[in-house]
Amino acid sequence: MADSEYLTEEQKRFARYAKAMGHPTRMYILDILAKQSCCYSGDLSEVLPIAKSTLSQHLKELKEAGLIQGEIEAPKIKYCLNTKNWEEAKALFEGLFQR
Repeated sequence: MADSEYLTEEQKRFARYAKAMGHPTRMYILDILAKQSCCYSGDLSEVLPIAKSTLSQHLKELKEAGLIQGEIEAPKIKYCLNTKNWEEAKALFEGLFQR
């Protein structure tokens, strides 16, 4: 039986969010973005003691999961929470813990 036969779209989205949030550095990035309206990738590299390429990988994972969005403002990229998906992820986690 394939995953698509018994998993709901909501369960798949939940798993995608959870996987993206499954790394402490990504949680740190989400925490920073949740406290402000947006942040430039250069600003993040100043507060995180990791290589820029590693930071880019973490941002890519969060963006692919739909938790953040990026907007190019050459030469920088501005990152913000994707509020719609962030609210959905919060609701999914709250629902799970209330069961």
